[in-house]
Amino acid sequence: MINVFLVDDHELVRTGIKRLLEDVRGIKVVGEAASGENAVQWCRSNETDIVLMDMNMPGIGGIEATRRILRNKPDIKVIVISIHSEEPYPTKVMQAGAAGYLTKGAAPVEMINAIRQVKSGQRYLSPEIAQQMALSQFKPAQENPFQALSERELQIMMMITTGQKVNDISEQLSLSPKTVNSYRYRLFNKLDVKGDVELTHLAIRHGILDTEKL
Repeated sequence: MINVFLVDDHELVRTGIKRLLEDVRGIKVVGEAASGENAVQWCRSNETDIVLMDMNMPGIGGIEATRRILRNKPDIKVIVISIHSEEPYPTKVMQAGAAGYLTKGAAPVEMINAIRQVKSGQRYLSPEIAQQMALSQFKPAQENPFQALSERELQIMMMITTGQKVNDISEQLSLSPKTVNSYRYRLFNKLDVKGDVELTHLAIRHGILDTEKL
């Protein structure tokens, strides 16, 4: 039996995936969470084989949650699910230790195959994502300025562009407000923007930001 834990801030999404997996022999949904923070907490005191992790959520988000879960439970396999197939996200997700990456447009059979493949010790990338990662090696870096960001800078950028305040980011990431502001101004310099609004517009223009969650 493959035990699966679901993480997504949309209850409708969690319900849909749960109903899908309940009909699959050999797979059991053992729990669910609506945030990365709750997922980390659950995994500390419970056992599961696979975590299906939404990437774009309020709070610490899926990438940081993946890193924290694997730090405490390295045997857990995390499959990240996202609307994004373009870089830099696939690379950042895999660098965080995820065993798989699916797009939200994946067919149900692909999700099931990914779960089984990852449980067997292999990695899984949606074909679209694998293609994007391969093509990104041949693209000039200036085509996507977000590729120049570190993982922490990308994380803080996502939190800023979804409307989170410096003090909230500080608390969630265990950083001082001064440090968060330092990252913030570094982002402005790297991406050549003058404030949070321009940063948000740039993220939307490059398809980095999930506008459905604004």
